[in-house]
Order: sequence, then structure tokens, then C-alpha cells
Amino acid sequence: MNKLAKLAAAALLAAGLAGCSSASDTQKTDGADAPKEDGTLEVLKVGATTAPHAMILEQAIEPMKEAGYDLQITEFSDYPNINPSTSDGSLDANYFQHQPYLDGYNEDNGYKEGDDGYLVSAGAIHYEPLGAYAQEIEEVNLDNIPENAKIAVPNDATNEARALLLLQDLGILTLKDGAGLNATKADIKDNPKNVEIIESAADQTANQLPDVDVAVVNGNYALAANITDYLRANEASDSEAAKTYQNVVAVKEANKDKDSIKKLVEILKSDDIKKYIEDEFGVSVVPAA
Repeated sequence: MNKLAKLAAAALLAAGLAGCSSASDTQKTDGADAPKEDGTLEVLKVGATTAPHAMILEQAIEPMKEAGYDLQITEFSDYPNINPSTSDGSLDANYFQHQPYLDGYNEDNGYKEGDDGYLVSAGAIHYEPLGAYAQEIEEVNLDNIPENAKIAVPNDATNEARALLLLQDLGILTLKDGAGLNATKADIKDNPKNVEIIESAADQTANQLPDVDVAVVNGNYALAANITDYLRANEASDSEAAKTYQNVVAVKEANKDKDSIKKLVEILKSDDIKKYIEDEFGVSVVPAA
């Protein structure tokens, strides 16, 4: 699948969260956690959403093969199904989420350390900065924002807080002390240009760009919507959000130290794949430190 087709698929992914997974049922392959002595490859099944996760994983197929592993990627259109498929052993690992989402999954399902279905991070691979996009405004700051400007932000708790913190960093508004990554519209303390914050689903803020002055959009959705030319500002690489929301490879706790998982993480964090991420996605996807 070429890049444009994959990005189009990613847009459909975001719109189809209520649908069924595109992945067929899989069964975990048992076997030693190392290349077999007869030269056959050890299968490693990894679930992922399309852009950028599956695209990045594809770059690891050949290096994993050289290391003795058959990396099999299962793409999902319904990402809530990926963690359960990892917990039940249908997948050996997954790559689509950040740590707070992973923590929430374990908590919501009653998994605790030591439980068979408990998932942990095997390593952080990349970060998708939240960006401020504008068609008419060349530089997003308080001086250039018109009075009563409309600004679209994601409406889920995690991304709305990040969006408000970005707007604060850009000088457009000020939040109450201590709001941090739990900030909501109710935490706006100063709003000198009386901007209107328009909340919508994270996968829809990019589509609102023609109708608002600024849209705050996740990097993967900006890629899918092909609006990266309108990027005016990103979350800082040293921001609290950048440190918190890196996307990870997740596995069962018992599998974290398997050779196959360690090799996958090592390859995904290699200089070659870091360069691929930088060349392919620009500032919309940033390799983890």
C-alpha cells in the first residue's frame, strides 16, 4: 500500500471507531523465544493502527527477519480491540497507544501487576505532537489572533488539556495554576481576545480547519487530512505532554523481557527507523529520545 492510500485509510480509521475490527482472528503461536535452530523464523504478531504505526512497523520487517523473526503486522480499524487481543494472547504485542491510555486500559479492566492480561510498555518509540494549524494566520500568537477567534480543540480529556496548554504556551490564553494535563475549558483564567473554544472529536478537528481560525490537531490526524502545510506551531519537545504521551510497544508483563520483544524495540529505536520517521512524517511524528 502506498503512502497516500495508507493515509486515506487512517482517516477512515478515525471515523470507524464504532465498527468492527478489520483484523481477522489470530491465535498466538507457541514456541521458543528465539530463532529456531533449523533456521525457520519465530513468528511475532503485532497489532497496530495504520498511520503512522503500521507504516513504521513495516520498516522493521526485514531487520527482524535478519534477526530470525517473522514480524507479522495486523492492522486494526477499531483500536479499542487491540489491547484485549494482546491480553488474550492473540497478539504478542501492539503499537498504537501512549502510556496514559495503556494505564487506563489496565485500570478499566481490573488488571493489576502479576495478572495474566496486565499490559506494560516494552519501550517508547515515537511522539505525535499536537499542533496548531491555520489557513489565514501565518503565526499563531496573541498579536495575530483576531478578537472572538474560533479555535477548534479535541474534546477528549487527554487531548483537550494538551490543546489548552499549547494555546497557553502560544500566549493566547492563561490557565489556572496547577491545571496541567487535567485542564478543561473551565480552567481558562485569562482570555484577552475572547477566543471561542470549539470542542469536537479529535479525529474531526482537522476537518474544521476551513471554518475556524485555528485548529489544534493530533499529528496522525493532520497527516491523514493532509493539512501539514498549515502547521504554525507544535508542542515543545521538552513539554510535559511530550514526555507523557510517547507511543509505546505494549506487551503482556510476562513477555516484556523476551528476546523477540527486546529485538523489536531495539530495531524500532534504531537510527535507520528514526531517520525514516523524520523523513516520512516530518514534525508530525517525532522519534522518542
